[in-house]
Order: sequence, then structure tokens, then C-alpha cells
Amino acid sequence: MTAAVGRASLDILEKRPQLFYRLARPEDFDAVCRITLDAYLDAGHFPESHPYLRILGDVERRASLAQVWLAERDGEATGTVMLTAAGQPYTEVARDRELEFRMLAVDPAVQGLGVGRAMVRWILDHAETLGGVDAVVLTSAEYMVPAHRLYESLGFERVPSRDWSFDNSPEKDLWVFRRSVSR
Repeated sequence: MTAAVGRASLDILEKRPQLFYRLARPEDFDAVCRITLDAYLDAGHFPESHPYLRILGDVERRASLAQVWLAERDGEATGTVMLTAAGQPYTEVARDRELEFRMLAVDPAVQGLGVGRAMVRWILDHAETLGGVDAVVLTSAEYMVPAHRLYESLGFERVPSRDWSFDNSPEKDLWVFRRSVSR
């Protein structure tokens, strides 16, 4: 390996965010709410009056019915995600032996630094440690093309037969992605 290639590899490794993951505690709920709402609003996914924002903002309820995780970098909350499984209240698409992640959000102040990618990698690693989990699934709106590229780059595949819509219309605008986990 040449020195230039070695330096480039080292630079890439140094730019990967070092994140610490833990279940969100009640004292974290304000940060989880802020990150989630800011990420969804800044991305233009919903207008401020959209009813889904109330669901996103109700972290206390989400944490009582699913696992809400916090990603921290240097002691600062930088991202959040909710994990759920088949038969649980917040589950949309997970079937038996699947872990579903929802409401993945990265603080807009650190977007573009690889936090989202690191979080999805962590979800996959975490799923491998769970007994009885063979795959990770998620739903993404059809217009979230950058997210689709991220998921596909990490081995997720679209499962069009499982696509759906909130109003059960024939136009399935919520796409399902799935990736098997290795053991």
C-alpha cells in the first residue's frame, strides 16, 4: 500500500462518526423530540400542521410502547431511531423474525457527516445480537430518494409486494425495504 492510499484510508476512517447508542430515558425525550421534528421539517417531509408530527413528537408514548434509541457523539444527542417488532403497537411492516426501524432522524446540524449511515449500520449490528431476528425492515416514502440510496448501499432491497399506503389506496406510496442479517 502506498503512503497516499494509506493516508486516504485513514482520512475516511477518521471521518466516520464515533457514536454511542443507548435507550432514551425520560430526560432525553425533549432532545429526541427536537431532533425528530427538526429532521422531518427541515427535510420538507411534512408541513408544520401535519398530524403525523404529533405522533413523532409524542416521545413518551413511543418509548412506552417501543424502544426509542438515542445516538450521541461527544456527549451530544445527534440522532434517534425507534425499534419495534411484529405484533407491537408501533409496528407497520415487520413480520415474525423481523426487526423494524422507524422514525430514524439525524439532527440537521450534523447531517451529511455520516451519522445516518452509522446509525443504520448499528441497527444491523444490533439485530445480529438479538435472538430470533433474521431481517431488518423499514418503510420509506417513495419521494425519500436519498434515504433509498443509503438503504440500498447498505444491502437493503425493496420488497414491492409489501408496499402500502396510509389510506389503503391502490397507489402504494410507502415502500418497504428489507435486509437479512448474518450471524
